[in-house]
Amino acid sequence: MGKSNLDLVKECDRFPYHQDDPAFYASHLQNYHALKVTGCDAVLGYILNSVVHKFPWPQGHWAIDAANRTVTLVTGPDATPAQRSAQVAQTLAEAVRQDTFQLLRGWRNEMYPVYGPGGEFLFEMERSATPLFGVVSYGVHATCYVDDGHSTGGGLRLWIPRRSRTKQTYPGMLDNSVAGGMSSHEKPFECLVREASEEASLPEEVTRANARAAGCVTYFYVRGANAGGETDLLQPEVEYIYDVKLGADVVLKPCDTEVEEFHLLSVEETQQALANGEFKPNCAVVLIDFFIRHGILTAENEPDFLEIQARIHRRLEFPTASHAMI
Repeated sequence: MGKSNLDLVKECDRFPYHQDDPAFYASHLQNYHALKVTGCDAVLGYILNSVVHKFPWPQGHWAIDAANRTVTLVTGPDATPAQRSAQVAQTLAEAVRQDTFQLLRGWRNEMYPVYGPGGEFLFEMERSATPLFGVVSYGVHATCYVDDGHSTGGGLRLWIPRRSRTKQTYPGMLDNSVAGGMSSHEKPFECLVREASEEASLPEEVTRANARAAGCVTYFYVRGANAGGETDLLQPEVEYIYDVKLGADVVLKPCDTEVEEFHLLSVEETQQALANGEFKPNCAVVLIDFFIRHGILTAENEPDFLEIQARIHRRLEFPTASHAMI
């Protein structure tokens, strides 16, 4: 028997909910230290206790409180984001030098932002390190499709890429047409345009003319073995979603080494691949969201409709930023 849509959602949104079982939730949090910054009361992420114990924390830059399970980036009251970022970078450089974490072997030279309450930009860190700190990351996912009104499934077909089998993360799995992380100060739509060109050979003018914003999905992922590196690290994410309707004459092709090939699949073929567990977890969530918005999954044909809707639009436990204000 294949995986249900709710099974797929649960594989992506894996962190427990307080309201489901408060006692279990409180017990589960004992496995983590809360990430904080001097002068900010908010918790910015959850760090596994085992990660806290392994990190070579530079003296004077961090305060580790084992009793209260907190890790605090210690800065002066007037510290700038650049100064905080420099302290974090020094910490990561030492961890890389000592080869403390497998995850950091996949260094990306991309900087991800960390925000405080009200979307205040606090600091940034290397992309590959963010799961070690359990902070919120941001990205874009687009579903490119054609709808000529003639083929099976009402003419709706989706461009589905297969990830390179040599990728460090989720090798050989199916993906969304275009997907990528947002660097510091990057806007969602501009990120989409860049990623569409880099990953799918989609010209900028085609993306700008055909992409339509379709909301976002949010979830709280817990990394497994397929993600590469250490397991059980936390990855709360916000993914901005776009639909890109293309003409039948537009063909998506790999433009870098991250994608092996593209296929144009019918709705039925895509749903079967989902049920087979062939998709990267968050890409499965994006496709389920696409099917809901396009009336393919409805309250009448999906028994778990309400739970699915709630769990792919999770209210995260950490501060998030409005990119209209950035």
